[in-house]
Amino acid sequence: MLNKDRWLLPEGIQEVLSPQALTIESQRRNLLDLYQTWGYDLVEPPMIDFLDSLLTGTGHDLQIMTFTLTDQISGKLLGVRADMTPQIARIDAHHIKTEHPSRFCYIGQVLKTRLEGFNQSRSPLQVGIELYGDSGPDSDIEVLLLMIETLKSVGLKDFHIDLGHVGIFRSLAAQAELSPGEEEILFDTLQRKAVTELSDSVSALSISDEQKQQFIALVDLNGDISVIDKARQILTGDDVKKELDNLQAIAQGILARAPDQKIYFDLSELRGYNYHTGVVFAAYLPGLGQEITQGGRYDGIGETFGRSRPATGFSADLTYLVSLRKTAVQSNTEESIFAPAVRDPELLMMVASLRQQGKKVISELTHSNSDAQAMGCTHALSNESGKWQLVEMAS
Repeated sequence: MLNKDRWLLPEGIQEVLSPQALTIESQRRNLLDLYQTWGYDLVEPPMIDFLDSLLTGTGHDLQIMTFTLTDQISGKLLGVRADMTPQIARIDAHHIKTEHPSRFCYIGQVLKTRLEGFNQSRSPLQVGIELYGDSGPDSDIEVLLLMIETLKSVGLKDFHIDLGHVGIFRSLAAQAELSPGEEEILFDTLQRKAVTELSDSVSALSISDEQKQQFIALVDLNGDISVIDKARQILTGDDVKKELDNLQAIAQGILARAPDQKIYFDLSELRGYNYHTGVVFAAYLPGLGQEITQGGRYDGIGETFGRSRPATGFSADLTYLVSLRKTAVQSNTEESIFAPAVRDPELLMMVASLRQQGKKVISELTHSNSDAQAMGCTHALSNESGKWQLVEMAS
């Protein structure tokens, strides 16, 4: 008996058809060319890897997103990559072995055990860049500028950049000598922007009133670049001051090169807190409540591979970015040429020549009833007075 549901796909898994598939491939090529002009080298990590390598430096966040299986050869646990960043860290540590900055770009499928956010895929086409070997703001600025160029290249505009810094909260927690449990509670309430709950949690801590007010103030420290000056008046500690200086330098570096770019600051944004070590950032479109791309600094991620280096980067789902475009290539506007099933050497040479020019030529199949109109062709090759000519189809 035929199973009527065999055409169904698992939840969060999609098939990509033309013309979107062609648009995605075109954008992939454009982005690789863009990254190359900035000095980023393409790498292609394997889809399946040893589980401990895939989870290096990422904590529990990535572990729950990773499919696991047992290697029948080694007996070890394998994982299907849910993110490429740990694999890039291994490449930098094991293969490159330079003291100079290394720049990598990648585009490939990843697989996740569950959905993240609204209208997301469990098999995104992850595109991203990573810069290893520099701890200064210049590398974060470069990555952010290239993230902006990526979104523009895909055809998106009117997006804004959200900047935060996980080091600020981490430094405040260290100054207050919070236990891991106390730090986790405040982290959770800050992420949910639960002001009342945050106030209750802070009140229960055995810390000074000044320290309590600093944690509570984080929720309201969001807006334009004036937020940084406001934070300097409220937050204390040498490390916090350095982190605010770092955040300001990054923002000023972006605006110096992209003066029209909209930037929003949120000092309670702790995205990727378990593995990010400095600035964190994301891009948002108006009316869309989730980020369209994200990144940040994650120094020391390669330590497990024997080489701890500063690192920063961003990633996005290219399929999702393309789906957000207001305009896309439509198949019915693409020029396509119909070639009749005639074994004429002149016709065959003409077909070969057109294809070498990059033209789309669809050959008629002898035992089918499909003609130029049925195949949706815009042109046809027609024998006029003994000579093959390209004729436009009537609309």
